[in-house]
Amino acid sequence: MNEQNHTIIIERTFSHPKAALWRAITQANAISAWFGPAGFSTRIEEHDFRAGGAYHYVMIGPDGKEYPSVGRFIEIIENEKLVATDEFGEGFEYDKPLPSQMVTTYTFSDHPNGSTLTISVSHPTEADRQKHIDMGVIDGWNSSLDCLEDHLSRKDA
Repeated sequence: MNEQNHTIIIERTFSHPKAALWRAITQANAISAWFGPAGFSTRIEEHDFRAGGAYHYVMIGPDGKEYPSVGRFIEIIENEKLVATDEFGEGFEYDKPLPSQMVTTYTFSDHPNGSTLTISVSHPTEADRQKHIDMGVIDGWNSSLDCLEDHLSRKDA
């Protein structure tokens, strides 16, 4: 498998310490405050934050349309790394075949001006990666990370 052709990598440096970034990405109440592109909200249906625990989040678009996602936490190393499976949940409506069997890895590193978050979304095939790109995942994540920056700034983290 050529990992490079199967993975989407998004990186952002924040002017906040790793611990604040970690809390915003791992605590249910924080996730619901920022997760999703601008104009979206997120409802947390389940968040069993432990290795093997499940999550179920529902992003809600400005038009009220719901976009569920589900998965399991695989690996958790506090303030360093989070790995989880990621699937489109039941009821996710899209007019083309959806990518599946994704694994998302969040890596947190120190930066002289704060911390850097690297998000790697691995797909089983290059075709699944392309499906995800065609859906707008890169712009969606970048908009979500803008919302995360706003959230962290409001929290004065």
